[in-house]
Amino acid sequence: MTSPPKACLDTGKVRQLMEKGVTIHNPWAVEIGKEVQNERISGDGVVLYSGTKIYGEKTSISSGAKLGYESPVTVDNCQIGPEVELKGGFFASSVFLEKVSMGSGAQVRGSCILEEEARGGHSVGLKQTILFPFVTLGSLINFCDCLMAGGASRKNHSEVGSSYIHFNYTPQQDKATPSLIGDVPRGVMLNQPPIFLGGQGGLVGPVRIGYGTVLAAGTVYRKDCPEGGKLLIEGSNLSREKIFHPGLYGDIRGMVYNNIYYLANLLALRQWYIHVRQPFFQPDGQSEQLYAGAIEKLDSAIGERLRQFQALSEKMERSLELGKDLLRGKRREMLLSQQGELLKNWPAIKGCFTGGYEEAVDLKNRDTFLSIILRQIEEEGKNYVKVIQGLDSRASTIGTTWLQNIVDKIRDMALT
Repeated sequence: MTSPPKACLDTGKVRQLMEKGVTIHNPWAVEIGKEVQNERISGDGVVLYSGTKIYGEKTSISSGAKLGYESPVTVDNCQIGPEVELKGGFFASSVFLEKVSMGSGAQVRGSCILEEEARGGHSVGLKQTILFPFVTLGSLINFCDCLMAGGASRKNHSEVGSSYIHFNYTPQQDKATPSLIGDVPRGVMLNQPPIFLGGQGGLVGPVRIGYGTVLAAGTVYRKDCPEGGKLLIEGSNLSREKIFHPGLYGDIRGMVYNNIYYLANLLALRQWYIHVRQPFFQPDGQSEQLYAGAIEKLDSAIGERLRQFQALSEKMERSLELGKDLLRGKRREMLLSQQGELLKNWPAIKGCFTGGYEEAVDLKNRDTFLSIILRQIEEEGKNYVKVIQGLDSRASTIGTTWLQNIVDKIRDMALT
């Protein structure tokens, strides 16, 4: 095809990308921001379809990535791994590892991490979401503020049915509502039973759901089921009426525990990236940028959860004032005590997540596991999924024990 005149290209960036090998069928319909660094975009097999807009000085695009095949796509400060397909939508401040695929109409923003071969259909909304390898989302889904694991392969994976929602905003106007669907210590080993969340349903965060759980289609689930292995069915014919007092909280124990446990899992995942994931990233531009982006997103996720948790703790002051006038019965003193403890102890709780304590937990198992990983890399190469899938039960148990000890240590510190 005839090359367009330079005046039609954004400061020559589109032309430069074409010259380095990026496939751009319609250069007039591709927009590259002035701040974008072309050296962070691979020329090997990358395809930018018509309607692609790329912004952000931190954006990087790895070999084989394809953007905008189904509809226009905007990418802003994302790190995109090899063979990723973002088929249409808006993607900002997120990381997409190898072979992730998202359909048209997606909106992925706010420090999401989608690991290898995670997938989403059309019109999927994610924010502050972490999906482990192979996790698959249907279409018409709102799935913010949660981490989901489970499954062992492309054919044996956790699934979220179409028209699903994770309810992450409460009538008290807070978002201390992260849900843990699976967990980090076992989920990273890619050997757990998948979790199935049936379509036309939802989770009311914060909740914990264990491996092997099946939530029936149409179920809106409000409880914890960390033990997993259950079929959960709840009807929607709830009929209850009571006075609602804005600012007045009831029993907050479950909310506090689940926030603590979620944060402890994020700290464990950060240690996994620092010590286990890092050797798998090749010493080249895009790969190093993927790793840096993932660490940045994890730090942002931890910071966001702490901000929302702190906002909840600050609301206890008003709740205590209201509770002294409005609460009655045997549970009054218990509820007031819970809320007072959170308000008083918040600085100490926060310190458990910012003091770096996780870095010194169970170094023996950590180092033993790392030696196994490095040996596997020497034998199998730097294919992360293949190496993890190839671990025997003894090796997986050692790694899981290390990570679970991190979670338990941080949780116990925060609860005492």
